[in-house]
Amino acid sequence: MQNIYYTTREAYGRQFNYRAFWQQLSKQGEIVVAKAYATHRGDEGQLKFQSALKHIGFTLRLKPYIQRSDGSAKGDWDVGITIDVMDAANEVDTVVLLSGDGDFDQLLDKIIKDCNVSAEVYGVPSLTATSLQQSASAFHPITQALLL
Repeated sequence: MQNIYYTTREAYGRQFNYRAFWQQLSKQGEIVVAKAYATHRGDEGQLKFQSALKHIGFTLRLKPYIQRSDGSAKGDWDVGITIDVMDAANEVDTVVLLSGDGDFDQLLDKIIKDCNVSAEVYGVPSLTATSLQQSASAFHPITQALLL
């Protein structure tokens, strides 16, 4: 979830509207599982963001923010997201991924084939890997309607 926040700021200079996203998905059917992934630093702004996501209806998955000695940071959720999607794919008709990360293309290929689900991706077109867009059953570009 944090990645989309930064991606929309980079691409559009605006924040992603998580409430509008939730409302848009709710119109398409029942939301069975909704997880948001973030790193946890504990600062006030981030705590407000996490609280807002919980209030909307997301279950938060948090990892501690790790600052390496070289100044880089670690907080990758790819494996956790993959495991959660694989688990959920057996219980839902459609998996919705809010990401631009091409690393998830193989995951979508697998769940579409093995679990017989639809896999939809929402992302910023210019910052979403072509392979991810092509692997999705449907790609939904993030437009003005999903921005604050």
